[in-house]
Amino acid sequence: MSDWWNSAVIYEVYPRSFSDADGDGIGDLRGIIERMPYLESLGIDGIWLTPFQRSPQVDQGYDISDYCDVDPLFGSLADFDELLAAAHSHGIRVLVDIVPNHTSIENPLFEAAVAAAPGSIERDMFHFSEGRGLNSESPPNNWVSVFGGPAWHRVFPESTVDTQWYLHLFSPGQPDWNWENPAVAAYFEAVIRFWFDRGVDGIRVDVAHGLYKAAGMPDSPTVPAVIDGLRSNPLAMDQEPVHEVYRSWRRIAEEYSPARLLVGEVNLEPERSARYTRADELHQTFAFAFAKLGWDGKQWSAVGQQLEAVRRTVGSAPSWALENHDIVRTVTRFGGGALGQQRARAAVVALLGLPGTVYIYQGQELGLPEVDVPVARRADPMWFNGGVSRDGARVPLPWDAASAGSHGFSPVPGAEPWLPVPPAWGDFSIERQELDETSALALFRQASALRAQFEVSSSSSASLALDWSIDGNGRVIARRSDGLRVVIAMGESAVELPAGAVVLSSEALVDGKLPANAAAWVAAE
Repeated sequence: MSDWWNSAVIYEVYPRSFSDADGDGIGDLRGIIERMPYLESLGIDGIWLTPFQRSPQVDQGYDISDYCDVDPLFGSLADFDELLAAAHSHGIRVLVDIVPNHTSIENPLFEAAVAAAPGSIERDMFHFSEGRGLNSESPPNNWVSVFGGPAWHRVFPESTVDTQWYLHLFSPGQPDWNWENPAVAAYFEAVIRFWFDRGVDGIRVDVAHGLYKAAGMPDSPTVPAVIDGLRSNPLAMDQEPVHEVYRSWRRIAEEYSPARLLVGEVNLEPERSARYTRADELHQTFAFAFAKLGWDGKQWSAVGQQLEAVRRTVGSAPSWALENHDIVRTVTRFGGGALGQQRARAAVVALLGLPGTVYIYQGQELGLPEVDVPVARRADPMWFNGGVSRDGARVPLPWDAASAGSHGFSPVPGAEPWLPVPPAWGDFSIERQELDETSALALFRQASALRAQFEVSSSSSASLALDWSIDGNGRVIARRSDGLRVVIAMGESAVELPAGAVVLSSEALVDGKLPANAAAWVAAE
């Protein structure tokens, strides 16, 4: 179906940490190809690959220097073509990540801009500007980088001739494109056509609410003490012209048969984010208000009601997720230890019971916790620039229980993975969990299979209403308009289940009640 995504389960693959086929300690495309049977066994509909394109890896791939090539770290274009064919043969669609807000300082267009003179057409592809002060010694405005520090970098700090600065809302290695220049739009239209022509099924758009900046780029009224992505600076995001970009991309996506999916990373309040999914723009945006939730029933119900109100207004169903490569894993976020494991199991069951698209992050199906990566081994540029590390959610997957060092992530015995895999992670390994019918993996597969039975068609799933409520015992109920109810016991005691057949529960019922920190699906009588 052309709108397959409306009821899909899409699995985020972070290539660096999924599977290492060549033994260098870094995951690669061949590793994904070799593990395709595992991906199929999860019952997923698609995979989203985080950046594997050519990059100096300043921000682990989100600083792309060539949008139409594969970085040798991960393989080659031939490997990608083989991966795409393998995925399709297993019934799995493929989404690739595109980063249109910024690029890499090693992009030939940026290198040409640096080599050119101030005021040149080459520099107009980016945001170059004179600084403040007699000798341009201060940045052009007070904007702060998401990674900490000024959002501007001097091109040639020692020069008295070329005194311009360039804008980088992320690291200095990631200059922002100037979307006021039509040449930038043309450049990216060619990029997305390149991947669509190659056969990919969709594109995930990084920082989709970025791109345009407020006219004149004035000082921000406030300089945040705590950075919250681009939301800390409304002058650097969510500018009205950005919607024309996605209208253009939507037209391109619909030129293909079947139509290609466009999903955006839009970290805004639901009412603002929904504007990106109007009928002629992106198909989906991630529901960030939901993805950041803790284990709090009142918050789940309130955010659920808010997202449902937006769905009824705009017509686009939420894209549900609770984990990704930038967020602390749910096991840890929900309390850690055995309690966190129990709650994370419940969250996966609840998530897969909701109508619309569900995004699962690799390892979430295993109940992996966040890892406190030793400081000496951290690689995240946010850690070095802002003191926040996302490495704990990016540790390589444990494939077997016995292998020392990487637990089967690498085929070379004793190979050192790019981030250390905890010795105890053999207990979470896929090998061990596949032998345990009560494991997190077994529960995920069961829920995924049952979900497929309920999602009869993508069009019906997209239109399902969802009514959220919570009672005094912390019992959250999400009632689907097709009669299925998702019940989550988020209080301190067991809760009564509504009348009907219990289709699935994350924990065994006790005297007919759902235990605390568990979730269940109940079908209407």
